[in-house]
Amino acid sequence: MMSIIGTIVVGFIVGLIARALKPGDDRMGLIMTTLLGVAGAFIARYVGVAMGWYQQEEAAGWIASVIGAVVLLFIYGMLRGRSRDRP
Repeated sequence: MMSIIGTIVVGFIVGLIARALKPGDDRMGLIMTTLLGVAGAFIARYVGVAMGWYQQEEAAGWIASVIGAVVLLFIYGMLRGRSRDRP
């Protein structure tokens, strides 16, 4: 149970940092910010294991997690921009 709560707290912090670093207006609530941070950490871990930077059971670092979350924010912004352009 504590690892789930820890993951949520870290995900929230990573999501907040990513939103602060990426320019632009990303309107999302606390839950989406937390999910963004958690997903960014998972992506960073996956890429890190694939590139040989992390071992299989090793967690991604803070910087890698924030970078993963910023990448997700850019993708989210592009997809959201496309859906607004369509009639």
